[in-house]
Amino acid sequence: MKNIIYFLLLTAAISSCQSNKNELTKQKDYSFLTDSLKIDKQLESYKLSGFSLVVFENYEIVYSNQFGLKLANSDEKIDGKTAFSTASISKPITALLCFILEEKGLIDLDEPIDNYLKRWHLPKSQFTEIKNPTWKQFLNHTAGTSQHGFADFYEGDTIPTIKQSLLGELPRYDKEIEFLFTPGTSWSYSGGGYVIVQMALEDTLNKSIAELADEYIFSPLDLKNTTMIQPNQKGFLTNVALVHDKDNKVIKTGLPITPQVAPSGLWSTPTDLAKLTIEIQNALRNKENKVISHNVAKNVIEVTALKDAVGGWSYGWQRSFGFDNYDWFMCNGSNTGVGGDIFATTTDGNGFVFLANGEKPNRFPVIDETRKNLLTLLNWKRELPKEETQEIPNELKENLKGNYEDFLYGQGMPTKIIQRNNRLYVESPFFEHFKGQKDSEMVYLKNGIFKIIDYPNFLTFNIKDEKPNSVILTRDNLNVEIQLNPSEK
Repeated sequence: MKNIIYFLLLTAAISSCQSNKNELTKQKDYSFLTDSLKIDKQLESYKLSGFSLVVFENYEIVYSNQFGLKLANSDEKIDGKTAFSTASISKPITALLCFILEEKGLIDLDEPIDNYLKRWHLPKSQFTEIKNPTWKQFLNHTAGTSQHGFADFYEGDTIPTIKQSLLGELPRYDKEIEFLFTPGTSWSYSGGGYVIVQMALEDTLNKSIAELADEYIFSPLDLKNTTMIQPNQKGFLTNVALVHDKDNKVIKTGLPITPQVAPSGLWSTPTDLAKLTIEIQNALRNKENKVISHNVAKNVIEVTALKDAVGGWSYGWQRSFGFDNYDWFMCNGSNTGVGGDIFATTTDGNGFVFLANGEKPNRFPVIDETRKNLLTLLNWKRELPKEETQEIPNELKENLKGNYEDFLYGQGMPTKIIQRNNRLYVESPFFEHFKGQKDSEMVYLKNGIFKIIDYPNFLTFNIKDEKPNSVILTRDNLNVEIQLNPSEK
């Protein structure tokens, strides 16, 4: 009986703590972000037409603000319901749709995708003679297909079908999509792979991907300002931001038409994308999720590619970031004249979404400055428990210090391990770009593995002749060994 009473008291205490945490989140004033971020000044400095931002914390939207115009030199201000073309943010939405449909028994993502195609079939290749690629391999970019991205079309243009797209009958490509390596052996970003997914969904379920996404995701989550319907189709949104070039002039009609819907045809707002992301976060903790199940959320963000995968990739989501000891899932969208990002933690329900309607030179500086400032101002930090760490032996410190090619992300950037105040730090241009700081501390765990504070993978160094000759990156059940060639210290 005492044990039962203790359990009930403990449960009540935990509920009370959670309730108090929610109340604190609601009571906290986030209006300081407006003055601190200085986005209006940045729009003027970089000739960016508009910018829309949402921040969420503890599974709730806590800040939303919009700056600038839907259409330059007009009085049409962006508001919270103004949708943007989101480009590659479409990919994790497509992947999520596929996992929901699999859970409902309508498709099997472990099956060869060619079994589901009717209008067109995968081209024959020496790389697929032994085993045909599965849905999942297209969704995590390990299928080995070409066609990175696509040009936009506008009213008056001849809009290709997705079959013509796969045949290469469109700008940027002059031949049919092809396989570049054996599926599952490497990683290469492929928008064309997602077009194949779109065709398989539509051929199998006899509905457009826009209808499927609305039926299974957008309508159930009440995302009224989100669609995969294109500007030349009935039912397209009316409150939208037009795309602009580097001179802040509207590109053609301002409304890009994207037949390759699965990889880049989504239109949405930061608010709707934040709601969707919070639903995934809630599903990960299996609490307050309404549409997305725990298993779907867990599966869709699972790290399934490390080799050549820019630090880690799941199904549509990039898993390369570990800011402040959190594990993050992220997606960047970038089309001509428009783009933005989703950043979200896998635990604690934190993150932000922003979208901007300007070309890369105009929006990138504003996006980069906003991200760095948000990560600093919001102070989402997780401390590693001291009992999990240990002192790095002096000899090991000396062995590890040096200059290396990029072993974190595989992008060829110079990377250094340095010592400061008797601690080791890793210098990388990636930390400077994403966090605004030159380096990040590398700590030594009790199990003999290293952890970098702002990087998600664990590291095991292999030492030979007092120098590291390789490092093994590990995440979950995946690992990849990278050869190291340190220069002289």
